[in-house]
Amino acid sequence: MPLVPIDLSVAVAAFVAAFTQAVTGFDSALVGMPLLSPVVGVRVASPLMAVISITLNSSLLLIRRQAVRWHAMWQIILAAMVGIPFGITVVKLASEHVVLVVLGIVLIAYSLYAWFTPQLPTLTHPVYKYIFGFASGLLAGAYNVGGPPAVVYATGKRWEPAEFRSNLQALFVIENVVVVAGHAYSGNYTPEVLNLLWVAIPALVVGMVVGLALARYIPDALFRKIVLILLIALGIRLIVG
Repeated sequence: MPLVPIDLSVAVAAFVAAFTQAVTGFDSALVGMPLLSPVVGVRVASPLMAVISITLNSSLLLIRRQAVRWHAMWQIILAAMVGIPFGITVVKLASEHVVLVVLGIVLIAYSLYAWFTPQLPTLTHPVYKYIFGFASGLLAGAYNVGGPPAVVYATGKRWEPAEFRSNLQALFVIENVVVVAGHAYSGNYTPEVLNLLWVAIPALVVGMVVGLALARYIPDALFRKIVLILLIALGIRLIVG
């Protein structure tokens, strides 16, 4: 028997993921997946987190929809749509240990990148849209964490902050829709996942409301560094088991 009830663990994970995204803009799945996966397993955490992510990302896109530049995004979105089925298949067929180790590596690599923010070369060749779009879709399908490749691409394109946030939000929502549909088609929304949704959604709403209310009082730079340290720690935990 686990030391902490599974329902409580899921509620805490959903709350922390929603709170973090409301305060910093970090994709909720970056925090939610490593918290949920050791508790319920990747095959439950992935479809569960997909519903949590689509709820949060859709709400934020409604706010930022005017700044989306669809002409700059359609090729990335197309490539992501190709990558998503591969990601869903990998999680379904691969060893859970391997899947968790890869997720841990992705979390650590992205956290180090976000911490040091290296100066990337300008990405001008059109092929990069397809490479980073496919990588984003692959990670979205497998772990709901399509953000890292998309953030690296957006940084290399030197997008302005408003365009950066809005374009990526649009990508994440579309990825979320396809991922949820893919999980549904694959039969991944089992009774266990659906029962846990009744626990996760209320905690998500509370986390988002609390995060939005407190965001103005929490120094963004400090909180982002705390989140990055948390992600590195979670990544190490996933790798070492």
